[in-house]
Amino acid sequence: MGVLDGKVAVVTGASKGIGAGIARELANAGAKVVVNYATSREGADKVVADIVGNGGEAIAIQGSVASSSDVERLFEETVKAFGAVDVLVNNAGVYSFGPLESVTELEFHRQFNTNVLGILLSSQAAVKRFGPKGGSIINIGTAGTQVKSPATVIYTATKGAVDCITGVLSKELGPKKIRVNSINPGGTETEGAHTLGVIGSDFEKHLISQTPLGRFGQPSDIAPIAVFLASDQSGWLTGEILIASGGMR
Repeated sequence: MGVLDGKVAVVTGASKGIGAGIARELANAGAKVVVNYATSREGADKVVADIVGNGGEAIAIQGSVASSSDVERLFEETVKAFGAVDVLVNNAGVYSFGPLESVTELEFHRQFNTNVLGILLSSQAAVKRFGPKGGSIINIGTAGTQVKSPATVIYTATKGAVDCITGVLSKELGPKKIRVNSINPGGTETEGAHTLGVIGSDFEKHLISQTPLGRFGQPSDIAPIAVFLASDQSGWLTGEILIASGGMR
């Protein structure tokens, strides 16, 4: 018996990184998992294959969370495949870093459309499909809202919005038995971190030096927290922001 047996979970942006780790862990706990992806079909198919190979149930569904029509299709196909939605993990996110003078309208809207609007559209669609027992929405923020590192102004602003969304929706949706919480990771080794050159850089060394547990995070550090928040074991938690950063503040 898994703590998520009988649950259906949608994980946005789950083709790689933290999202992929969460999708696999939810499946290991018994959930049927929808692996959402925007562009990386190959990555999403690999996550699905891993889950199915371990005896779980999963499908991949393409869609941009910044598009209302894509989001509606994502949830329609989820219900068609699995009959319900019980858990939403708002993991999809984009980022780039640079000083104030590098900020452009295009980059501002790119990050806010995915990181903020995407959460609102996905949550809106999930709430319409949660059953009478309610559901669990798990947002992925960042410990960066505590640290406020230079040259991260757009990204940190989007995640500050996620913190506020978590609190507001926990109060708004609580009467419908829908819980809303956020996991805010610190520095985590993902494909994106490698692509941006964070891994092995002075920035990584700086983050580790500020982390009491003395290392960079892994998706496997974050995924079990998502299982807890998705399960009935966290049934008395809502509106919480869990900073999963190895103690970095």
